Amino acid sequence: MEMHRRGSAARGPAVRMPAAAAAAAGMRTAGPRAALPRRCISMADDKVVVKQYFNNEGFDRWNRIYSEDGEVNSVQLDIRNGHQETVDKILKWIDDDGDIAGRTVCDAGCGVGSLAIPLARRGAKVEGSDISEAMVAEATRRAAADPAVQTRPKFYPSDLSALSGKYDTVTCVDVMIHY
Repeated sequence: MEMHRRGSAARGPAVRMPAAAAAAAGMRTAGPRAALPRRCISMADDKVVVKQYFNNEGFDRWNRIYSEDGEVNSVQLDIRNGHQETVDKILKWIDDDGDIAGRTVCDAGCGVGSLAIPLARRGAKVEGSDISEAMVAEATRRAAADPAVQTRPKFYPSDLSALSGKYDTVTCVDVMIHY
């Protein structure tokens, strides 16, 4: 599979959403285009919102959910278990397909490495990317701490539109629900 790089996402104004009513109505509450309906704002601004969320409160929430030892409520526990079920199913498909060792894998939207790290344990040459620098840092930390990882995955921050490269396998799990 081949993917081509486009330019980096434009940085938009800082986004603050203190007014729940404005947010519910689809209106921005900060920045030069605050009076515009949300549908009129560019996708670059949407990427800024997603990036800010996953580098801050979203990172704390999802890192706890994707950790085995983080305390979570019953809904988060269901999400944790469902996510692990999905990862296990993907790994089974990959295992059933044959040996992944030495194959190149792009894990687009890798988060904390829930799929990338088990693939690296199997000897895959994994490149994982995520829009969140915090997620990338956590994935890097987890991979470095895992003695069973055969080939260290490379993690880097990137949004989906900026990915490039040739890979034997490309994965993108639990990403589109956030856009």
